[in-house]
Amino acid sequence: MAKVPKLGRILRWAAALLLLAIAALALWLYAPDKPRAVLETAYPGEYRTVLGLRLRLRDTGPRDAPALILLHGFGSSLDTWEPWAKALSAKYRVIRLDLPGFGLTGPDPTGDYSDARTLAILAGLMDQLGLPRATLIGNSLGGRFAWEFAARYPQRVAKLVLISPDGFASPGFEYGKAPEVPFVMNLMPWVGPRSLIRANLAPAWARPDALSDAVLERYRDMLLAPGVRRAILDRTRQTVITDPAARLRSIAAPTLLLWGEQDHMIPVQNAQDYLRLLPNARFVRLPGMGHVPFEEAPAAALAPLERFLGQ
Repeated sequence: MAKVPKLGRILRWAAALLLLAIAALALWLYAPDKPRAVLETAYPGEYRTVLGLRLRLRDTGPRDAPALILLHGFGSSLDTWEPWAKALSAKYRVIRLDLPGFGLTGPDPTGDYSDARTLAILAGLMDQLGLPRATLIGNSLGGRFAWEFAARYPQRVAKLVLISPDGFASPGFEYGKAPEVPFVMNLMPWVGPRSLIRANLAPAWARPDALSDAVLERYRDMLLAPGVRRAILDRTRQTVITDPAARLRSIAAPTLLLWGEQDHMIPVQNAQDYLRLLPNARFVRLPGMGHVPFEEAPAAALAPLERFLGQ
């Protein structure tokens, strides 16, 4: 009989330790939004309201020079382009923005994260800036927006640069069907440990150890901007891609495809899908680079872009 109370004490201790472990895990995972004022001080930009959405952007270089519009990828921000923007602003007007639902643009008050809404906002921004035409440069998700814009507004695109662009069906993203969001992703608005963000971000680099703490902190700050994590969930749930073949074939703008040979997120072999359909495209492989060559090796990756822009 004496053994029963002892077993009971052991079980109570085990339950208490389990609760402590769960509490410690919750504290490690939990990350609230950062105050907007703090982030806007740390990451400067100008703001314009387009179709009811307050956009963060930077606009540098001569106002009468050919315009470049740079569109970042999923979970990123305009800051990803700064090494290129500094170099290109000597000869071009360089505009980069935080896309709807990301960075310090943050959530779209309409709750609409369809491609059509994003493209309309981009066209509205060009109208406000007095740009009838521009060269669009897009990476990953931003690459999809760039070529979709070129297909929808052909008269507004002088040239097109696609860096590891998104747009074809892939595991989890079927044509004509919204993706199934894993249950664990519903926790996203409340979590943000650096180690987890690093694990998800590192595959974008050919050498994951080259991902610096400063760059990691910037990506984390942009994820912790007010409402962004929930907006990312909303965008994911609303993403419905369709077979892009007809739209890609319709693009007449001269197009440059840039792809890191060590891209672990969208493999370089996917370039063949675009080359098969785009009527006026050339392809440059970037050895030793991954998904974000403009951050990983900005000078080396910039050389083929400058040649293309100068032709």
